[in-house]
Amino acid sequence: MLRSIARSIRYTPDRMFHRRRGQRARDVLSSMSGGRVLFVCHGNICRSPYGEHALRRDLSTATEKCWSVESAGFVKPDRPSPVEARAVAARRDVDLEAHRSRTMTTELVSGFDLIYVMSSAQARSMCELFGVRPESVWVLGDLDPGPISKRTIRDPVEQPEAVFEEVYDRIDRCVRVIAQGLNVPATAPR
Repeated sequence: MLRSIARSIRYTPDRMFHRRRGQRARDVLSSMSGGRVLFVCHGNICRSPYGEHALRRDLSTATEKCWSVESAGFVKPDRPSPVEARAVAARRDVDLEAHRSRTMTTELVSGFDLIYVMSSAQARSMCELFGVRPESVWVLGDLDPGPISKRTIRDPVEQPEAVFEEVYDRIDRCVRVIAQGLNVPATAPR
């Protein structure tokens, strides 16, 4: 009981500022007409590659030509996505079969216009370790159009497919918001 209360209190700011953070992120999207997007998670085997490929799936053909979408992680390169990730992604028209993890470097992250991470701790790490400007880094969970319990998008690694389904549902909701923002020409009325 006390643990549940403590957790609820801990994530109160996430819930309180969710709409404001999401609106700021959507405003930035609507002001852009092309560039590079990077999805980042810890190992680049579950969440970030799914976000990368889901955004590619959801972008219109015309918009896709204006945007480069990639993913990377903090650890261990050249690892495949887990079987569960590939299975759940495939049911959503996202192919992770050929994916191999990629580790971030300062050079890699320097050219991205939008960087989506899975937690506020990862956002801080991007700025501290790689010198990324804070205004370029966004917590992906802030774009979830529904109510949230916390900003962080849970890491499903070594979990059953049901957990991947929940996580990928949330990433899909966030990616749809990104795609809608990027698919609308920056000069079009909203």
